[in-house]
Amino acid sequence: MNAAIDTTPDQLGNEDALRDPSLYLNRELSQLDFNFRVLAQALDPQVPLLERLRFLCISCTNLDEFFEIRAATVRHAQDFGLPPAADGLSPTVVLNRIHDRAAELVDAQYKCWNEVLRPALNEAGVRVFGRGAWSARQTRWLRAYFRNEIMPVLSPLGLDPAHPFPKILNKSLNIVVVLKGKDAFGRAGHLAIVRAPRSLPRIIHLPSRVSGGENDFVLLSSVLSAFVDELFPGMEVKGSYQFRVTRNSEVVVDEEEVENLALALRDELVGRGYRPAVRLEIAQDCPKPIIRTLLQNFALPDNAVYLIDGPVNLNRVIQVYDLVQRPELKYPVFTPRTLRDSDAIFDKVDDGDVLLHHPFDAFTPVLELLKQAAVDPNVLAVKQTLYRTGKDSAIVDALVQAARNGKDVTVVVELRARFDEDANLGVADRLQEAGVQVVYGVVGYKTHAKMLLIVRREGKKLRRYVHLGTGNYHSGTARAYTDLGLITADADIGNDVHLLFQQLSGLAPSTKLKRLLQSPFTLHAGLIRKIEREAKLARTGKPGRIIAKINALNEPRLIRALYTASQAGVRIDLIVRGACALRPGVPGVSDNIHVRSIVGRFLEHSRIYWFGNDGNPELYCASADWLERNLLHRVETCFPILDPDLVKRVFREGLQNYLDDNQNAWALDADGTYHKVEPADGEAPYSAQATLLAGV
Repeated sequence: MNAAIDTTPDQLGNEDALRDPSLYLNRELSQLDFNFRVLAQALDPQVPLLERLRFLCISCTNLDEFFEIRAATVRHAQDFGLPPAADGLSPTVVLNRIHDRAAELVDAQYKCWNEVLRPALNEAGVRVFGRGAWSARQTRWLRAYFRNEIMPVLSPLGLDPAHPFPKILNKSLNIVVVLKGKDAFGRAGHLAIVRAPRSLPRIIHLPSRVSGGENDFVLLSSVLSAFVDELFPGMEVKGSYQFRVTRNSEVVVDEEEVENLALALRDELVGRGYRPAVRLEIAQDCPKPIIRTLLQNFALPDNAVYLIDGPVNLNRVIQVYDLVQRPELKYPVFTPRTLRDSDAIFDKVDDGDVLLHHPFDAFTPVLELLKQAAVDPNVLAVKQTLYRTGKDSAIVDALVQAARNGKDVTVVVELRARFDEDANLGVADRLQEAGVQVVYGVVGYKTHAKMLLIVRREGKKLRRYVHLGTGNYHSGTARAYTDLGLITADADIGNDVHLLFQQLSGLAPSTKLKRLLQSPFTLHAGLIRKIEREAKLARTGKPGRIIAKINALNEPRLIRALYTASQAGVRIDLIVRGACALRPGVPGVSDNIHVRSIVGRFLEHSRIYWFGNDGNPELYCASADWLERNLLHRVETCFPILDPDLVKRVFREGLQNYLDDNQNAWALDADGTYHKVEPADGEAPYSAQATLLAGV
């Protein structure tokens, strides 16, 4: 991580001192470290075996995305000479440290697979056979499978002046083959590339009559390597080595210049899989000259290569989790709580605000709200933001039905939701075909807010019903992520949301909201004011207190405000799942700040901000993390919980519950490392997520 701290407390009494780079951790390296905590779940014998496999694969997929986005961003900064972040590290230094730390992570991942999980799975009757473990019968069956199912779709390419190095798709499985001899045209063999089409399954399920077991598997990469010689008859295969290249996957569209964002984005997506390379993974026994050739072809430096002891696409083993029906090797299935009287959702909300804590509370009330609005003759209009929705979304179905039933439906579809761009283009097309007014948000600002507004006639008045959330309108993530949602008919909140939708459609100036804070206008400044208020209370001898649960933190001005509050005596607890650039526990600066990360069965995704406010606490939920992009360059919503009983519930379930966790918590130390929190002597084990599940 960053260099050791050498700043003394006497030097830290002013704003300039709090800009000292030694007080900030690097966001990219901190994000990378999160995956070590995910991998720790894969190594935990208390976690069911197939769930451990899932955590291993998640850490691999996360690392892919890290290189596609975060490492690619740093390389971009290096190429264009951009200044360093608050931590003061140059892009070149950060890239070097990324390589060193990522290499440690890759080594740990493959040790987990080769030495821990694969043997444990084998012992449990779930076998993933390597080439050296195939029986004669299995080899015969796999050779026939290769000839009948795989070879017909392969197009091996020999490299020569007429056949230059082919384009290699992002994260695709490939084999580089070393050949000796001459082909039918008398051409001398040297190197060939075999690309595995994405139509081929990466995991092959062996029939029980062949393998003797119900859950026996072989990786496609092993089969390709074993029988690749059949693709080059008359030539000798001297070696075959699997490799995979990861490319920059950030889609960039100059929104100020294009006339139609949707058309421009479609064009950009076509080339996403072939953007500049950022990482090369290759079998560890591959000769160095071949590695140099590949690095040169992909225009990569030497420290961008990772030597792999196993399948280069280890994350594909996640298919085993889905294919094996062994409930005892997975987390117990649970049924989330359902909302009483959700069949009359408007009447239910009339009785008071409804709080949903997913996945412990079902997502169905949100869907019911939309479904009932679609058919209710008193509903006049529906407005909604969509960031990620899923392929077959019941939310989209309800919006289409509402439009066909004559409601005025407006949907803000964020086309630039990373890795969901293509799906969101399809959603936008479908909505427009149904007569929905589709808006693509604001030029230069991603619409990350999660809000739904329903306008309903009740007697002689119009009433607004609102849903606001910390997560996406995606039923899948609602089962796998912890998130909070509020359904309310509060008039002030309803009017605020109405004004936000007017802004998004380009029909309203920046307007002061009564209840909500919003990015990019008032959320950042509002948070700093609330932090400064707690500091002022502490300076007058009153208890200052801040608790926040977020996914990431790097915004420098906010961090400086927290440091200043800590110096004033404010007790600050931050529950930060992933990257955290704030350095806690620095004497004289952040003594009163404690940071912890929770990693468990569900991905912690809810954002909650709590301020003590001299005994009159304020509690907000939000779509925004405390990142520079969220607070200053996105459209976000931050909404208060007004019902005192719901405030207590959110505090108990979403904050104190996680501060009490001594089973899944990791504490961040001043040097930037994390240590696992253990129960103190005489303290009973406590898991926040298990406690919430017990109440389901």
